Amino acid sequence: TVLDDNKKLCLVSGEIIQLSSSMTMMFEVEDLAVASPATVSRCGMVFMEPSQLGVEPLLASWLQQLPPALHAHKELLASMFRALVPEGLAFVRKSLHETVATVDNNLVSSCFNIMDALLLPWQRGVGMEPLTPDEVQTLGRILPSLFVFAVIWSVGASCDKSGRTKFDRWLRDTVSVTSVEVLEGAMPSRDASVYDYCFDQEGGAWVDWMTTIPDFNCDPDKPFAEIIVPTSDTVRYTYLIDCLLAAGKHILCVGETGTGKTLNVSNKLLNNMPEEVVPVFLTFSARTSANQTQDMIDAKMEKKRKGVFGPPSGKKFVMFVDDLNMPQREKYFAQPPIELLRQWFDHGGWYERKPPCPFRAITDTQFVGSMGPPGGGRNPVTNRLLRHFNFISFAEMSDQSVNRIFTTILGAFFRRYFNEEIQGINQSLLAATIQIYNTIRNEMLPTPSKSHYTFNLRDLSKVVQGCMRADPKSTSDKKQILSLWLHECSRVFEDRLNNQADHDWFRKQQVMLLDQHFRLGYEDIVPQGRLIYGDFLIPGADPKVYKQITDMDRLVKVVEEYLEDYNSMSNTPMKLVMFLDAIEHVSRITRVMRLPLGNALLLGVGGSGRQSLTRLAAFMEDYEVYQIEVAKGYGAHEWREDLKRVLMKCGIEGKELVFLFTDTQIVQEAFLEDINNILNSGEVPNLFLNDDLETIGSAMRPLLMKDGVPVTKNAIYTLFLGRVRAYLHLVLCFSPIGDAFRQRLRMFPSLVNCCTIDWFQEWPDEALRSVAFNFFSDVELSSEAHPQLLEGVVDSCVYVHQSVERWSRVYHEQLRRYNYVTPTSYLELLGTFIRLLSDKRNEINNGRRRLEVGLQKLLSTAAQVEVMQRELKGLQPILARTSQEVEDMMVVITNDKKEADETKKIVEQQEKEANVQAANAKEIADDAQRDLDEALPALDAAVASLKNLSRNDVVEVKSLQNPPQGVKLVMEAACIMFDEKPVMVNDPNRLGKKIPNYWEPAKKLLADPGKFLESLLQYDKDNISDGVIKKVEPYILMEEFTPDAVSKVSKACTSICMWVRAMYVYHNVALQVAPKREALLAAQNELAETMKQLAEAQAKLKAVEEKMEVLQAQYMEAMGKKEGLAKQVHECTVKLQRADKLIGGLGGERIRWQATVDQLTKDLVNVVGDVVIAAGSIAYSGPFTPVFRAHLLAEWTEHLHKKLVPHSEGCNLIKTLQDPVKVRAWTISGLPTDNVSIENAIIVSKARRWPLMIDPQGQANKWIKNMERDSGLDVIKLSDKDFLRTLENGVRFGRAVLLENVGEVLEAAFEPLLLKQTFKQGGSEVIKIGDNIIPYHSDFKFYMTTKLRNPHYAPEVSVKVSLLNFFVTTEGLEEQLLGTVVTQERPDLANLKSQLTVNNAKMKKELQDIEDKILHMLSNSQGNILDDEELINTLAQSKITSNEISAKVAEAEVTEKQIDETRELYRPVAVRASLLFFCISDLAMVDPMYQYSLLWFVNLFVASVNAAAKDPELPQRLANIYDHFTYSLYCNVCRSLFEKDKLLFAFL
Repeated sequence: TVLDDNKKLCLVSGEIIQLSSSMTMMFEVEDLAVASPATVSRCGMVFMEPSQLGVEPLLASWLQQLPPALHAHKELLASMFRALVPEGLAFVRKSLHETVATVDNNLVSSCFNIMDALLLPWQRGVGMEPLTPDEVQTLGRILPSLFVFAVIWSVGASCDKSGRTKFDRWLRDTVSVTSVEVLEGAMPSRDASVYDYCFDQEGGAWVDWMTTIPDFNCDPDKPFAEIIVPTSDTVRYTYLIDCLLAAGKHILCVGETGTGKTLNVSNKLLNNMPEEVVPVFLTFSARTSANQTQDMIDAKMEKKRKGVFGPPSGKKFVMFVDDLNMPQREKYFAQPPIELLRQWFDHGGWYERKPPCPFRAITDTQFVGSMGPPGGGRNPVTNRLLRHFNFISFAEMSDQSVNRIFTTILGAFFRRYFNEEIQGINQSLLAATIQIYNTIRNEMLPTPSKSHYTFNLRDLSKVVQGCMRADPKSTSDKKQILSLWLHECSRVFEDRLNNQADHDWFRKQQVMLLDQHFRLGYEDIVPQGRLIYGDFLIPGADPKVYKQITDMDRLVKVVEEYLEDYNSMSNTPMKLVMFLDAIEHVSRITRVMRLPLGNALLLGVGGSGRQSLTRLAAFMEDYEVYQIEVAKGYGAHEWREDLKRVLMKCGIEGKELVFLFTDTQIVQEAFLEDINNILNSGEVPNLFLNDDLETIGSAMRPLLMKDGVPVTKNAIYTLFLGRVRAYLHLVLCFSPIGDAFRQRLRMFPSLVNCCTIDWFQEWPDEALRSVAFNFFSDVELSSEAHPQLLEGVVDSCVYVHQSVERWSRVYHEQLRRYNYVTPTSYLELLGTFIRLLSDKRNEINNGRRRLEVGLQKLLSTAAQVEVMQRELKGLQPILARTSQEVEDMMVVITNDKKEADETKKIVEQQEKEANVQAANAKEIADDAQRDLDEALPALDAAVASLKNLSRNDVVEVKSLQNPPQGVKLVMEAACIMFDEKPVMVNDPNRLGKKIPNYWEPAKKLLADPGKFLESLLQYDKDNISDGVIKKVEPYILMEEFTPDAVSKVSKACTSICMWVRAMYVYHNVALQVAPKREALLAAQNELAETMKQLAEAQAKLKAVEEKMEVLQAQYMEAMGKKEGLAKQVHECTVKLQRADKLIGGLGGERIRWQATVDQLTKDLVNVVGDVVIAAGSIAYSGPFTPVFRAHLLAEWTEHLHKKLVPHSEGCNLIKTLQDPVKVRAWTISGLPTDNVSIENAIIVSKARRWPLMIDPQGQANKWIKNMERDSGLDVIKLSDKDFLRTLENGVRFGRAVLLENVGEVLEAAFEPLLLKQTFKQGGSEVIKIGDNIIPYHSDFKFYMTTKLRNPHYAPEVSVKVSLLNFFVTTEGLEEQLLGTVVTQERPDLANLKSQLTVNNAKMKKELQDIEDKILHMLSNSQGNILDDEELINTLAQSKITSNEISAKVAEAEVTEKQIDETRELYRPVAVRASLLFFCISDLAMVDPMYQYSLLWFVNLFVASVNAAAKDPELPQRLANIYDHFTYSLYCNVCRSLFEKDKLLFAFL
């Protein structure tokens, strides 16, 4: 708008700025490639031809700024310039090929810059001494040679290797004929090229480059990456870089990959530079942005003053930008990072991005760049930037230089550690290595399918580095070195080859080189066939020795033990079969991990084992594995946090770590930018914040101080990056399928240059067979009848897999449809086979067992009928005889019963009398006992007290010499009780009188304490004499003779006192009780007599009763026999009736059941082959069209026949796995009735993986919605805001979820769900979706559909889902259109047909249920089936119901057949319409725009049926529909066709 006449600038905000009339705009552009016509038409054009300016202005400008010492030589310089440079430029443009295109002005400026750098020693600043006369004279003498040198390395520096030879010849020829005579003497010798000489200013002569440096001594013990062997190439490039850097000139090193640009520049910047120079390394890639570049550089700068930034005071930054031309070009061909740098070159800085966006001037900075020629991901760079650089073209290193480098390194290694024989093959080994390197570079060129076939000198160095891993202790023979050399060549070159033909070619090259250089054959070096090296054969070895492994059995065993250890320690164990190919890949990965700076790029389709084998390899080498987890919302922030964690772990903790990264985790392509940077330098720009840098500094300072290195910011970060590169190993798992892989290799060259590539080929036969045998180890396959069945099944599975690989290629060639077959597909085949075989065997066995039980029941029932009829005939007379015996016995029992009754009466009377007498006796005894009970407590107390006395108590009493009065009284009473006579002694109170003294007798009584106590307890209390009682009575009446009184003087006497008193009381009671006892004795005698009589009567009664019992038992036995016989007769009769009911009802089933059992027996044998076909169909056939499915089925069946694997005739997926009831339900729900659709539905129901249906016509979508409507279906799209929440609810509550409109890429959040990565938590099964852990319901179902007609799903997606091609088939569409036309023409027939279909399906399901019920009841019946009346009645009723339903079904089928015959009259219209649909469907192959939906087609068809002319005659009516629809379709389709395609459509 601003270019219009009104000069108004209209902004997006709506603001309009008016330019004044004096304002104007001028554009300076390189070309008009992206200028719009509107812009061009508003501007005046001035074209400036570059050649018109010429180079003279540049010469004049340079001559003006020469230092004073050279003013006298201006004319000489001008004449030399005019003699060489213009013609040189013309020669370069005409005859030479430049590595990167330059402009004349740039080459001239480069020439002047080199002259300035060479003249730097001759310049004198202010305050310095001027040149001496000798120096002036010397300068004049060497000036022509310096100028020639400058021309060589400016005008002649941009060409390639072959161009240098031409330029050398041209320069010498030109100088020989020039009018400037001084040039002739200024030229170097003709012995070599002008590029091989350096002009020595001090000596004033041309010298060979190698003479300018000291002799090089190689230390083979240094890290391989740090060994830099100087060659003439590296010396001259380093010299030029050094000169130009010293002069402050910017340098651009250009050359092919592997020519040493980065190595030489890095080596120069890191070594032998002035202290003030601080190198900064940047690497560009395709995804590098201007913001990243600005942030990277700004982060290094320090503020000097307002608006001015630069390196620390007294320092100078040299920025080395590697891969300068890698950034992608934007829409208008600009490269933002390049434009940012150009802004600094042109204006000295750039603007900050944060408002108010001040200008940021950057000082004390110099740039060195390196880049390859445009192409292969590298882009042309604008000359606006390149003009600021001095070009140095790094020509491809000559074989002599390469040979010198590696001969020096390897020779030093051999000389230090090996014998002379091995040292002698150094030259031959390097010659062979260089030869194979050159051959493979020239013959194995990259193509679209082999985009990774790019080789450079890094690969050559990897071979030499591998050879230097030879163990000196175990290597003494040159054959061992040659074996290692062959292995390393194979690992570096052969492992990236992606087909067998290339592998064979490489092997031939190896054989040829061995013969040519060593006169040995390949078998002489590798007799065992496989060449494997590793350092893991001895677990836990320290140090680990890298050596050849020849014992393959031991190798397999060791790796399997590693795997077992890994699984025992890991939360996610891996079920791997370690066949030799897999072990070779493991050894290759471990080899890369053990290499310094070792990174691997594993190429193979998803499911080929790349990640699993990497984890195992890392475990074997004791490395930790880190892998990011991509969830919903995973972005740049989360990625950089993960990277920070990885780099910190390696750099700070010093842990050996493997970072495993797959292409499925590339959420943003920017991730690869960071990976590219890590591969290049170990650094991710602007990753660490200040806090992180502080942490790094704290960890690195002690290490620097330990090594004696000055602790600077640069040293800290350099050490950190060095540790990161040393300890971090990237293993990238990429799929080589599709354009994305090729694009990434172009955009990020480090993926190839800095990684060792290992291509995972298709599994060979040996691997496929080994895995199959491992899977089938627990499956019962072989038998006596088929001893080779296991072998045949394994061969068949291998054949199925390989045939699908072959047909997939044909499928792509013919239909341009993609189908990928991966090892995961094969594992799915094996798993599906095992699961289906178990299910089918159980199904067949259960079905056969039920039928066999049913048959057995019927046969046993028929056999029982005959037996029961004979039994019934024999039972009749026995029953009559038994009845008579029972009647006779009843008469005898009646007579005996009368006699027994009379005896019983007599006995009862006697019992009554005896009971009266017994009562009287008891009353007397009770009265006596009451009296006794009064005395017994005192007696018991006395006895208890006596028992408490001890022997010592009695001894104590006995020992008393003068006993107290209480003791005396007690012992006197005791003596009286024992009738001991007292001793008469004199009465002290009355002289002459004698008194009794009982103490002496008492002491005798107490002489034996134990016996005394025993006599007290055993005293005969029932026979105490009256005299004793009389003598004791006075004592009893004494107050002193009480237990309380006596207890005060003696414990023993207290008990004796209680005993005496008790005896006294007991005697008095016993006198009262004695008459009562006599009465009791008399009553007891009388009672005994009575009881004797009673016993006699009872015995008599008992005998009678026993006789009665025997008679009664005989009677009951007879009655039981009679009843049993009657019951038996009745049961026989009932059973015969039941048997008649059972046999009559189910007899007709017997033949059918028997035939079914025979068939099931055969099926049990054939099920193995049938399941091989079914499992193959489920695992592989889903993506194929019907024709290809038929081809696969035919091949598989033929192979089964060839391998003698038993199978059914014409077996296929439908015959093997279909359930007719389910299929009918599916068709009612809208599933097309053609075989392909039914196969797809079976795969949906039987496959382990969730289905992803290619459904451009929406048929599968409709079917799923109808089928799952009743159970509750959630329909989601990826565009829905909360689709993940709906999915989580479906998982949690066991609902069905349908994901519509799927593209070619699935969300990473779906991966756990697709892989069914459930685990136990808190006793329940859960799954992690995104960041949430969800309970996993077993009823959950997940369906996916895509409307894409021909989607290209990567192998990583294909292996996670069951991919099903639901594209409409001819037969299916024909049936749909037939239904449509009949619905329009005969709605009555259509409704009746629909109703009959539903009813028939319902009735057939009922029939099946009834038969299942009958068989279930028969098989579960216990004992004799004829005893279960309820079962017989239920079976009979079920059979009646079954017969009724069968009759209805037969009647309905007749009706349906009549309807179908009427419908068939309309089929020609359906056939015609179906063909027309596929006709317009094929137009998509002409142009992808020509796609037509089935719904639109059907609606158009219905409109034509309604609009076509009516006619009573059906043929004419059909013809009218033909014509109308054909014309209508033609008109509608033609509207959407280009004119050129209409004729083609008409022809179709």
